[in-house]
Amino acid sequence: MGKKSIKQLNNQYIMASEETKKEVSGISDAGLHLLMEEVSISSAQSAIEWILESNFKNTEKMHKELNLVICSPGGDLAAAFALIDVMKGSAIPVKTTGLGLIASAGLLIFISGVVGKRTLTPNTSILSHQFIWGSWGKEHELFAAVKEFDLTTKRMIKHYKKCTGLTDKEIRKFLLPPQDIWLDGKEAKKLGICDRVQELY
Repeated sequence: MGKKSIKQLNNQYIMASEETKKEVSGISDAGLHLLMEEVSISSAQSAIEWILESNFKNTEKMHKELNLVICSPGGDLAAAFALIDVMKGSAIPVKTTGLGLIASAGLLIFISGVVGKRTLTPNTSILSHQFIWGSWGKEHELFAAVKEFDLTTKRMIKHYKKCTGLTDKEIRKFLLPPQDIWLDGKEAKKLGICDRVQELY
């Protein structure tokens, strides 16, 4: 392959990258952000940056509300709570839209949207379960890990109470029993997880 061909390929790559940037920018300019992957430090950082940048825009360009669109199998709880704290601290209300699958840490993020503006589509599945963890090490390290497990579970229950209005007992029964809990949109609405089930088309 000659130098000319390599240069052409490089130019094509640059053009494609620029087009992708424009598409992402267009979504962001519309006040939308897509969380369509596992919850991780990276995906949470991207959403956090979007919220912060939206809050620091000049008044004329500032959105009246933001829409976080979620399809996630869950993931890192620490990353999820970092994003949740920023959502709750945003001067601009952050509403949430659930598509496809809202599971585990993804569910905790979804219910953090502004009450009254948390929407699930009819084809969305919801999964709630207890905190999954594992640890190894010396005896004192394992005891320390158990304490973190206990703190995380309490944090989850407190968050569910704030966002759904359910009691501790109801949360343990309907959302955090020993087995996995799968819900459809109507069941989720009854439990205060979402505010409406609505098609987007």
